Amino acid sequence: MRMVRQRSINIIRTAAAVNVFNNAAPCHQCFLLGTKMPAYHSKYNEVESPCLGNIAMLPIRTNVKGPAAKTNDEDIIDEVLAYFKANVFFKNYEIKGAADRLLIYLTLYTTDCIVKLQKSPSKNQAIKDMYSLAIAKFDLPGEAGFPLNAVYARPQGNEIEKLRQYLTQCRQEIGQRLVEKVFQDGDKPSKWWTCFSRRKFMDKTLTPLGQQF
Repeated sequence: MRMVRQRSINIIRTAAAVNVFNNAAPCHQCFLLGTKMPAYHSKYNEVESPCLGNIAMLPIRTNVKGPAAKTNDEDIIDEVLAYFKANVFFKNYEIKGAADRLLIYLTLYTTDCIVKLQKSPSKNQAIKDMYSLAIAKFDLPGEAGFPLNAVYARPQGNEIEKLRQYLTQCRQEIGQRLVEKVFQDGDKPSKWWTCFSRRKFMDKTLTPLGQQF
């Protein structure tokens, strides 16, 4: 009982810390990081789920077609967006499970989205830009352009196409949700998101040199 209570307290503290960080101005966020805030990990590391290579294939809340199981609950994409403004500052990140590998990939992709969104002249154009980015050709683990091959396993056989479909589905969903956040106050992108466009989580990028937006 004591362990369950302590775990509940830790979850509440983590949620409170993320809320404080996400609602702080960028300069205050840097100050908070200076107090040695931890990098955030996915709670889904503790959930049994199928893997593609060594990336967890988790359910997502979406209407986008694809191989992911559907859920109406909080999902990995909610985690990525909630933790993004804190995690993006970290150059080193300890992988604690297959869900963290999905969180890492989607965090890197979120940066690509923000770089694109800061140039979108309107919300309607942003929606189109996010769709185009989501379905554009991208590298999978094991391919030369993938930035973290040292800690990601190459998918095998039927996993290859299924992983591509799953990540495309996640990319589309995260783009849709991000547009609502970045353009929440109107037809101009929010500086509280675009100010993170130059940050590189783990000092990596999904966009190869020479292919920047």
